Amino acid sequence: MASPSHRRPRGKRRGLLVPAVAVAAVGLLISLVVALTRDGGSDTVRATATSAVGADAAVRPSASPTATGRTPEATPSTASPAAPKPSVTTASARPSRGGAPTTAAAPHPASGGAPLAGRIAPGTTYGGVATHYDAGDGDGACLYGPSADRMTAAMNTADYETSRACGAYVLVRAAGGASVTVRITNECPAPCAPGQLDLSREAFAELAGLSAGRIPITWSLLSPGTSDTLSIRYKTGSSSHWCGVQAIGHRNPLARLEVATGSGWQRLTRTEYNYFLSPDGTGCGGALRLTDIYGERLTVDGIAVRPDAVQPTRVQFARH
Repeated sequence: MASPSHRRPRGKRRGLLVPAVAVAAVGLLISLVVALTRDGGSDTVRATATSAVGADAAVRPSASPTATGRTPEATPSTASPAAPKPSVTTASARPSRGGAPTTAAAPHPASGGAPLAGRIAPGTTYGGVATHYDAGDGDGACLYGPSADRMTAAMNTADYETSRACGAYVLVRAAGGASVTVRITNECPAPCAPGQLDLSREAFAELAGLSAGRIPITWSLLSPGTSDTLSIRYKTGSSSHWCGVQAIGHRNPLARLEVATGSGWQRLTRTEYNYFLSPDGTGCGGALRLTDIYGERLTVDGIAVRPDAVQPTRVQFARH
């Protein structure tokens, strides 16, 4: 490249050839240095620019079309990488729209939901037969004691479920359309079958004549309106060393009864005779926490250990 520009004509004298060759060599060296400097610098700049554009394109894919004035046909490829993001964000923010209210509102679930219900759940209609018996003074296996209210019933053993049915209000319907609301105060052992209710005579008479003896029915759980508050009773023989605790007059079926301890709440074991026992006296005479089948919790303080005394409170479960 540089050599042709420094060649001399062949007719010159030898004496002048040496300086000319020297000058030509120097010129050639200078030309090479300049050429190499320019080419190297140019390549370095181009490499840096390419890397920067590539990195910029990777981080901001839409920057290149905008900067170069590309037509909108480039927009789909640019927007494509970002398109999945909204759906991923939405899915992670709302993994289960239906499950959220149950988790967030556990103490006060939406009406109709009963996370702690046993065999008897709200919103369900059960089928069976109704029989009748002499309820006597109104007492029964639930040990609520004598009562003037005779609109009561004994629940079959399966649905009685170790006294979980005690205190539940049930709407009973006969095939002919007649209905009556009763409170479960007793247990009906075998041969009473699942679904069967043994009604007090007074309650059965609201559906059919006593002479019928046995009639087909359907029944469902109620959460009735009431202005009464619930009461607490300690079992006969209770003390600070051992106690049995019972809740009376609760609007909804009771799922749990807990006592306060130094480290929190301790759940007591439920018996078939509808008392919750503290065999070592833990929590006897202290704060109580009651939970219904809907998950609502009520805390009661100031209930002293007074065996067999019905002590009213100021609280009641919400209606559902």
